[in-house]
Amino acid sequence: MTKHEQIIEHISNLPVGSKISVRQIAKVLRVSEGTAYRAIKEAENNGIVSTIERVGTIRIEKKKRNAIDNLTFAEIVNIIDGHVIGGREGLHKSLTKFAIGAMELNEVEKYIGENTLLIVGNRTEVQKLALSKGSAVLVTGGFDATEEVKQMADYLELPIISSNFDTFAVANMINRAIYDQLIKKEVLTAQDILIKTDDTIYLRENDTVSEWKHLSESSKHTRFPVLDDNNKLSGIVTSKDVLGQSLNEKIKKVMTKNPVSVNLNSTVASCAHIMIWESIELLPVVSRYNNLLGIVSREDVLKAMQIVDRQPHIGDTINDQVLKKMTFKEDEILVKISPQMSNQFGMLSKSVYLAIIEETINHEMKKHIKGDILIDNIDIFFVKTVQMDSEVKVTFNLLDLGRKAAKVEVTLTVRNQTVAKSLCAIQVIEHFY
Repeated sequence: MTKHEQIIEHISNLPVGSKISVRQIAKVLRVSEGTAYRAIKEAENNGIVSTIERVGTIRIEKKKRNAIDNLTFAEIVNIIDGHVIGGREGLHKSLTKFAIGAMELNEVEKYIGENTLLIVGNRTEVQKLALSKGSAVLVTGGFDATEEVKQMADYLELPIISSNFDTFAVANMINRAIYDQLIKKEVLTAQDILIKTDDTIYLRENDTVSEWKHLSESSKHTRFPVLDDNNKLSGIVTSKDVLGQSLNEKIKKVMTKNPVSVNLNSTVASCAHIMIWESIELLPVVSRYNNLLGIVSREDVLKAMQIVDRQPHIGDTINDQVLKKMTFKEDEILVKISPQMSNQFGMLSKSVYLAIIEETINHEMKKHIKGDILIDNIDIFFVKTVQMDSEVKVTFNLLDLGRKAAKVEVTLTVRNQTVAKSLCAIQVIEHFY
């Protein structure tokens, strides 16, 4: 195990809420401060620590993907650019809702409880009531809290956060952060469809072709990852590799070395793109240090993409917002250009052009294929500008369709004048079940 891995493991084993510093880690594990700093940064990227200005770095509980919409109070501090004035020991705790304390004292009690963040001004009695009910407090307008309230927060380990922004701005910031997390939750990654190492059949470098044959007959599979003595991925062996080889030949001599692999955070769409581009049926999933974490198969990827198409979406992406302005008729597609789609000059934004073309292709290609598509290349020619409140007519033309690829043309017109024309190359992912 490298020093970097040792530091990550040490941080992972620390109790939630522990304070961490570069100097402390370097001293305890006898490593350089540079090595400690890089490991702490990776731990932050992995979601197990959080760095807060004027507080430091603290160990937090890593959120599971099924609870990713829950933010910690430490994250709230960074989102609103606030500072902690009490209850620092509770920064690692999560909040599930927030409330605005703009009502009378006896009415506030209905809206607060554990895992709640109450947004309020300099109302001392409301702050004390919130803390007594298990709620953290966010004081807006740059106000401070009394010493009595701070001591109460420290005793109950419930944070009091102060922000210079007003209540409306703070609520919008937090709502946007939760909304972004919901969109992330909807994006399927390799982690969601992974066949873990414990359930994965693999071979070792010193195994023989005879053992590959035995595994193939018993499992009905022909592709297996190959690991070295340190459980790191060293290759992939398939039926093509062993064809014509002696049964006593070592796997390490016939395998495909340095195979294409992905990590846990790779999206299902990127996995599908790699599989089609490389013409492979199995993708190993590895850690940063190339340790095998599991595999994803072509069948799992295609099933996952079908699920994504069918499931309802909670968060609206830019494409979702553009799609709401599109009207699909039998012989034409119309788009109403809203002010949100324009750039600083009041003209249709280039990113919206792309979104319109992409959604048009997705909609029209479903009439011609049973499967999914991935856009490889788009060439756009911008002929004229489009002003806000205009109505754009979109025309789709399928130029060529093969089993694995297609070429299409999409034209945008306003009042019978061409405003943009695009040529697109597409990969086709067929569903065979």
